[in-house]
Amino acid sequence: MTHKPFSYGKILAIGSGFLALTLVWTLYNTYMPLILGDFMESRFLRGAIMGLDNLLAVILIPVIGTWSDRVNTRYGKRLPFILLGMPLAALFFILLPLSAVTIWILLIIDICFLLSMTIYRAPVISLMPDHTPSEKRSTANGIINFMGGIGALSALFALAPLYDLSRNYPFIIGGIMLVLTTVLLYLVIDRNPPYVSSVEETEEMMAVKAVKSTGTKQLVSDIRGHLLILLAIFFYFIGYSGVEAQFSVYATETLGVTGGEAGLALGFFSLSFVLFALPAGLIGTKMGKSPAMLVGLVMLPLIFIFIPLFDSLTTVKVLLFAGGFAWALINVQAYPLVADLGGKTKIGFFTGLYYLFSSFSSIVAPALVGLGMDLLGNRSLFYTAAVSFVIAFFLLRRGIKSSGKF
Repeated sequence: MTHKPFSYGKILAIGSGFLALTLVWTLYNTYMPLILGDFMESRFLRGAIMGLDNLLAVILIPVIGTWSDRVNTRYGKRLPFILLGMPLAALFFILLPLSAVTIWILLIIDICFLLSMTIYRAPVISLMPDHTPSEKRSTANGIINFMGGIGALSALFALAPLYDLSRNYPFIIGGIMLVLTTVLLYLVIDRNPPYVSSVEETEEMMAVKAVKSTGTKQLVSDIRGHLLILLAIFFYFIGYSGVEAQFSVYATETLGVTGGEAGLALGFFSLSFVLFALPAGLIGTKMGKSPAMLVGLVMLPLIFIFIPLFDSLTTVKVLLFAGGFAWALINVQAYPLVADLGGKTKIGFFTGLYYLFSSFSSIVAPALVGLGMDLLGNRSLFYTAAVSFVIAFFLLRRGIKSSGKF
């Protein structure tokens, strides 16, 4: 019996694609609101534009993922999309700060960038299962997600300070990373990988699949308690996505810090999440997934309520670091909890619902939280986020009781 080839080194190279993708998204979410601030004061309008990437992702990524299953070129199935999408995304990402001449030029470049990113996301995610036997995919996926974490931390700790030297620098380096990753993937990945079958489902593809696979009547009649849990996830992602998209605006305008300092401060939240993700999983295993989530949903709004009371960036960093631990308690348990709702027969369906509810909140959150900042002031960012977590707490607790499974 001949064994098909497998290489962890190749998985690391493939993980570089996820690293570059996460790095670029992190920079985009942190600094695009500041660039938009050159043309519009409204946090609502800036947030609405920031939600556009999530909307395009939900609409287009499932289509492109399916397309990459069906094509067959001399470069394989995935590589043509990567060779097209990554360099284009690099070009338009570099042009983003440079195009801030008029709002219309900026928006055109922004839309081109977002479309370019959707071209290669599903194909690049599918490279891992294409090159990995099923028994090793959990380990390989851990490597891929670890690389993504490195990308986010690199963006906030290494590249964010460069924003103060010139706001072009992080975008130039991010674009270069995409180009280098394109070259690496071109050299490393197999044209006809040994385990290729169909595209690995992204979050957006699972969300669309969930919508198609069932009707509203079934959703409401069969899983009323489950629906409350999914609504809890929707509401706490409102708070998380809103803070992620609007923190740089809050920090620069309210705390009076630079854009680079704002990105660095937000990095403490991400760093804490990465450090405490494994301990949070162990805590969830010991005390139960839903109790651990409820503890996090109490801790995080309390931390967020305190943040606007301090104008010291150092104090805000400490509080954000504490918030990252609370977020780990919540988010690490969330998907496994939702997967449990489906039993053995509906895991895929509930996975799709999980990504549907979290994706939709990411579309509306930046604008919704921005509207609160417009009406009530910048400090309402954390108060609004805290309220969303409190609502999620009560929905989750009620959903757990109603579902009768936990």
